[in-house]
Amino acid sequence: MPVVARLLAPADDHGVTTAEYALCTVSVVAFAGVLYAILTSDTVNAVLTDLVVDALSSGV
Repeated sequence: MPVVARLLAPADDHGVTTAEYALCTVSVVAFAGVLYAILTSDTVNAVLTDLVVDALSSGV
């Protein structure tokens, strides 16, 4: 391959896919952490408990 053709050829990007997977994995773990923190908070726990109790008592 001539020198000019090698200089103009696109760079090798085999690692791009791995970087994308790593970025997606970090994003999903961060989102899961935020979701866990929200769902285990006292306020959300109280709201969900009230919702279930109301739903079970409405059929009587």
